[in-house]
Amino acid sequence: MNVQKALAGIESIAIDTAPFIYYIEEHKHYLRAVDQLFTLVDKGSILGCTSIITLIEVASNPMEEKNRDLIARYEELLSDSKNLTMYDIDRRIALESARLRAAYSLRTPDAIQIATGLVNGAQAFITNDRPLRKIKGIKVILLDDLL
Repeated sequence: MNVQKALAGIESIAIDTAPFIYYIEEHKHYLRAVDQLFTLVDKGSILGCTSIITLIEVASNPMEEKNRDLIARYEELLSDSKNLTMYDIDRRIALESARLRAAYSLRTPDAIQIATGLVNGAQAFITNDRPLRKIKGIKVILLDDLL
């Protein structure tokens, strides 16, 4: 299944951390799928969002390695992309995250990522974290299923 087919009829998506890493670091196995995904977002065919948690997760290793170029590339994608919004954690997202943690025994970062999408009207969540498929109320799409 390709990305466009998987997202047919969907206007807004939330994006987990892994797709950003695969895109920026050009992961051979996933690059075609994430390139299609971010092209759809860039063109405005679909709106994308993610949580500030993504910036924390993508910047950690480059900071440890003192790779300022990679940090800058992540910051540019997350902060300056058309049709992609990175949201801070506010009260609504915090409470929805708590609900998700209680209902599904999620780790806090996963709950925040999904809650960010739900609170901001995302119809699908793009991830490569298979256990998140159990979440109800948002369509969870695995990158592995798009290959």
